[in-house]
Amino acid sequence: MLAYGGDWNPEQWPEEIWSQDVRLMREAGVNRVSLGIFAWSKLEPAEGVYDFAWLDRCMDLLAENGIRANLATPTAAPPPWFAATYPQALPVDADGRVLTHGSRQSFCPSSPIYREKALAIAEKVATRYAGHEALALWHIHNEYGCHNSRCFCDTSAEAFRSWLCERYQSVDQVNQAWGSAFWSQLYSDWSQILPPRATPTFTNPAQQLDFRRFSSDALIELYRAERDLLAGITPGVPFSTNLMPGMHWEMDQFAFARELDVVSADHYLVGTDPEPHIHLAFSADLARSLNGGRPWLLMEHSTSGVNWQGHNRAKQPGEMIRNSAQHLARGADGIMFFQWRASAAGAEKWHSAMVPHAGTETKIWREVVELGALLHDNAAVEGSTVAADVAILMDYSSIWAQEHPAQPTTKHKPIDVIREWYGQLWKLGVTADVVHPSADLTGYQAVIVPALYSVNDHSQANLERFVEQGGVTLVGPYSGIVDEHDRVRLGGYPGAWRELLGITVEEFFPLDDDIRLTSGATGTVWSQLTHARGAKVLDSYVTGEPAWTRNVYGEGVAHSLTTLLTGDDLKHVIAEVCADAGVATSDHPGVEIVRRGHPDGSVHVFAINHTAEDVTVQGVGTVPAGRVVIAHQASAFPQEVAP
Repeated sequence: MLAYGGDWNPEQWPEEIWSQDVRLMREAGVNRVSLGIFAWSKLEPAEGVYDFAWLDRCMDLLAENGIRANLATPTAAPPPWFAATYPQALPVDADGRVLTHGSRQSFCPSSPIYREKALAIAEKVATRYAGHEALALWHIHNEYGCHNSRCFCDTSAEAFRSWLCERYQSVDQVNQAWGSAFWSQLYSDWSQILPPRATPTFTNPAQQLDFRRFSSDALIELYRAERDLLAGITPGVPFSTNLMPGMHWEMDQFAFARELDVVSADHYLVGTDPEPHIHLAFSADLARSLNGGRPWLLMEHSTSGVNWQGHNRAKQPGEMIRNSAQHLARGADGIMFFQWRASAAGAEKWHSAMVPHAGTETKIWREVVELGALLHDNAAVEGSTVAADVAILMDYSSIWAQEHPAQPTTKHKPIDVIREWYGQLWKLGVTADVVHPSADLTGYQAVIVPALYSVNDHSQANLERFVEQGGVTLVGPYSGIVDEHDRVRLGGYPGAWRELLGITVEEFFPLDDDIRLTSGATGTVWSQLTHARGAKVLDSYVTGEPAWTRNVYGEGVAHSLTTLLTGDDLKHVIAEVCADAGVATSDHPGVEIVRRGHPDGSVHVFAINHTAEDVTVQGVGTVPAGRVVIAHQASAFPQEVAP
């Protein structure tokens, strides 16, 4: 059964609404809700004083109606008494400002007292509901690090030093890794090392990078502490927390995902994006990749507009169903929303919900009911997987390293480059995984490396081995430049992959204005003085230097770009790389075609038409404008899904 539902927050409503909620859930086909996520102050109104009676009634009501719960530990939003009693546990920013209570995530991730109180409420919840019929999944915390990903307080400083001691063993090794001889930063004692707080000018890049790694690990460790406690009380109940792949870049989500029984993800459209469905596809493919290609759970998205952007665009008729179908097509085994009933008060009162302020005589409610029927009718999709011929290499640490402001240019933004390259694959109809550079690349025909500034020796060799054994790669500019400590790989760029790519770069030339290539393409942001050392030049700047090269390496081929291309110019290069690798492309502009398959060979083909015109897709038939068609290999009749 595909999971369907959303965050249910009964604590916001009088109890007479609860039975109405459950009746409407059954009408919509809801079979799963997330419960208790922000209920800490309701469950523990004063320190050590608990009130579970209301949650007992909610859990029982769900069980009576055949609806199960992703039951939360409410630790993402400490109550007012916590901040008032333990102000030393509040987060501190890089400028030394204490961030007070009044929103959510108002705690330092390294605070021992926060961990103590979080584990105490988690233990109470787990003990009370262990064995309850409605309990399906533990939803631990909520969106870790969304607002407090890094804390710079003295407690965090002490925890950072402990993390460094474990990683490097000695202060001398820290000095070596950080290049601390520069600007007289050599440390002689652990106590001298601080987080990268506000300084007169640039902080040490390697120090900043390690602090971001530490901060990510601190959040993962908080999750582990709750998970391990719950596992001892409710063995057999799976665990999850909602990651934000493609949206939140402050945590290493590859590392976090390895700790989860169920990888779940939140995704929201950004109103300024002219093609938001492509970013949605990227986030969904990343969520699937975080789970090693296995099915995952969409824990949150929106029925229409949100509340936290400068301009919160409402979704057009049919858009919510297309969005949901995209996630389903790309491996989700459940479609859930924030939230069930739109709040009447609070910071998210203008965030759309499954039951809007206007009630059930609305576009949103009609589509909520229709989506429930779609998921019910396509339950056979559950458990199937998506096979991708192409992998995109991405590493959070590399992104963090490149985000340090002391760069040849700050206009070369790795996240934007990754999304642009993904977008051109999407437009070519190519489904891609988004994987860590150390991942097993066996089975992929092509590996795309848009922006991998930092790479360690293992990942360097991993890509070389893939190409040597017959694979095809395309490597973008400013990739392979430094090691995992943000130390330059000397001898000519790209230090990690000079031999693989058959080129040597002697100098970077960031661009103020665009540059023309002999093919007529336009390079932006970046150029470099490159020499071909065995590679064939496929395109060049009008001044003669290589802009696109192709190098035979072992049994495979390595392409490189020395400038940033966009739009059709980049699409042409990626199409040629796909052709080199034998990766099939399609020509259905604006139509998304994705396949999910079972081990028995049955296949579910999703055709999602994002255009205003009907389109005919071979093997699927006519896909009406703005609609979704799901074709099952075992059926002669594809199912049309109307908006």
